[in-house]
Amino acid sequence: MNVQFKKGVLDLLVLSMLNRADQYGYDISDTISKKISISAGTVYPILRKLKNEGYVTTYLSEASGGPARKYYRITQSGREKYIEVKNEWLNFVNKTMEILEVK
Repeated sequence: MNVQFKKGVLDLLVLSMLNRADQYGYDISDTISKKISISAGTVYPILRKLKNEGYVTTYLSEASGGPARKYYRITQSGREKYIEVKNEWLNFVNKTMEILEVK
């Protein structure tokens, strides 16, 4: 898949997953990589950026028999950003499909 396509949608995919449930980085990366070819470390810089922008927060949760895991939770502004970007993306996809004459 074209790298530019991936770059344009990964933030949206991460926000979408966090909009459904709190998750830790590995789960997010694993889920996305099952559908779109990404390297293992691709998601972590995105999560860091989203946290710095105030769209996600983090907390530690004790794992049974292992070290605590860092979970990511979407914020209210993250939900608003998710809806905004999702609508922009869907509009873009629809316009692209019109141009490509996909029905």
